[in-house]
Formats: sequence, structure tokens, C-alpha cells
Amino acid sequence: MQLTLTRPDDWHLHLRDGAALTTTVPDTARTFHRAIVMPNLKPAVETVEAALNYRERILAAVPEGMSFDPLMTLYLTPNVSPSIIQEAVGLTVGLRSQTLSARSYNEFRRWSCES
Repeated sequence: MQLTLTRPDDWHLHLRDGAALTTTVPDTARTFHRAIVMPNLKPAVETVEAALNYRERILAAVPEGMSFDPLMTLYLTPNVSPSIIQEAVGLTVGLRSQTLSARSYNEFRRWSCES
């Protein structure tokens, strides 16, 4: 028995934003049918509106004749309220959470465990 994956999914993809999309999106779309897009941009994707706007920028970078389905996520921060999460149901595929590492600590150190 042989299994051939012709266009698999990427379950953790950082596409970046801006001019980088003109390279990252076509390269990804050549290989993958769908991808779970990581939302840790600056500013972070914390609202449904931001996620949908980012999705539109990604789709605009898909070359003509190619198909690609970016599955959007929100970056889980103290700014993401339960109402935002409820609004995201059906429009996004999940939330991205990241522990405070050396890389992220400086940006998010103002948050405390009590927030």
C-alpha cells in the first residue's frame, strides 16, 4: 500500500507580512493546500478584524492560477477578551499562546500573571 500526499497542510506557518508575503505565500502555495497561519506579527493579530485583514493580504499574494487556504488564528494575549474569542468561532481555527521566553519577555513583561 502506498500513500501519496499531493498537497498537504502546514500546521504551523509564519508567513510574515508586507513585502515578505510576495515570497512566502507563493512558496507555500506551491506545496501546501492549507496552512494554520501564526498570528504573532507586530502588532499581534488579536481581533477577528485583524485576522480577516491579514487573510486578505495573504490571499492577494497567492499567484494567479494557484489555490491556497490560510486558516487564521488569533494571538492570545490579555487583550483578547472572551467576547473576541466568541466572535472568532467559525472565522478562525484557534488561538496561539506563547510562554514568555527571552525573545518575547521584553515585549510582554508589563503583563503579570494576575492580569
